[in-house]
Amino acid sequence: MKSLRVFTAIAALANVELVRSHCFIWGVYLNGVDQGTYHAIRTPAYNGPPPRGYANSPVKDLNSIDLRCNVLGDKQNPYTIKVQPGDNLTFDWHHNNRTEADDVIASSHHGPAMVYLSPDPPTENSFVKIWEEGLFELGSAPFAPGKWATTADIAANNGHMNVRIPAGLKAGHYLIRAEMVGLHEADSSYEKVPFRGAQFYPNCVQIEVVGDGTVELPSGVSFPGAYKYSDPGVVYDIYCSTKTTVTTPCATTYQIPGPTVWSGAWPETTQVELGPISGVSTATRWSSWISKSIVTTATFDGNAPKVVATSTYTASWSAKYVAPTAAV
Repeated sequence: MKSLRVFTAIAALANVELVRSHCFIWGVYLNGVDQGTYHAIRTPAYNGPPPRGYANSPVKDLNSIDLRCNVLGDKQNPYTIKVQPGDNLTFDWHHNNRTEADDVIASSHHGPAMVYLSPDPPTENSFVKIWEEGLFELGSAPFAPGKWATTADIAANNGHMNVRIPAGLKAGHYLIRAEMVGLHEADSSYEKVPFRGAQFYPNCVQIEVVGDGTVELPSGVSFPGAYKYSDPGVVYDIYCSTKTTVTTPCATTYQIPGPTVWSGAWPETTQVELGPISGVSTATRWSSWISKSIVTTATFDGNAPKVVATSTYTASWSAKYVAPTAAV
């Protein structure tokens, strides 16, 4: 029960202001209407003591279960968003605050973005890719990174990532796995150089599809398992993306990791007008964090943490769907 209590404290994000974070989904808009900050989102655990805690330290180990839905991704959110086939979902990614002034993701974190769909809970080969975007314009100067989904599209559009629920999708509970990838250190493999490597930021959102659709998802991929260190899109030098001839030959194309987009997905995403956010715009301070499967809880004297408890956390994914416990 100790691990559950620690998770509850993390998920509630209570009591202390956040100093710094990496990119994660703060909210989801359904056809332009915000469903509430943190609602239905399996918000990643905080990873590290103050003042350097991260809401989403990157997942770099391609063999880790954290690659599925991030750290503590097996823990359900109390809320689930009801959707219909054809509905538009806008994921609102942010860095420090859920505001238009927020930088969304570090300006150096160029890379692709992807969205997968899986029945909830996931099974072997259940994640089906329904959207992706990578390098869409080459750099115009030597060693320029070019224009990428994470920075030149999503960050440039206030953190908004759009995807539509596939047409005719069969009713049921699903997980949407949305992901940003930072390639700023991907010139080396994490497997060979652990302090570098591609940085993956997966987030999962709980949805329930309603209606009389009959379309079932095809076989997909597993997480972990979908990406390999040998994939050209995992080890890639973004600062060699250029139209200009340089001494060292540069790759002028980029292969997005994972499978191709499912033919049943919408061929184009749709941007919709978004209403006001519902919920907090600033993450409240945390008093627990998890690193290398160790959960730490602390109290604070000013900015100095005093550790009061630790526990070991092991992810535990259910083999069948269980309705989440309603928020109190």
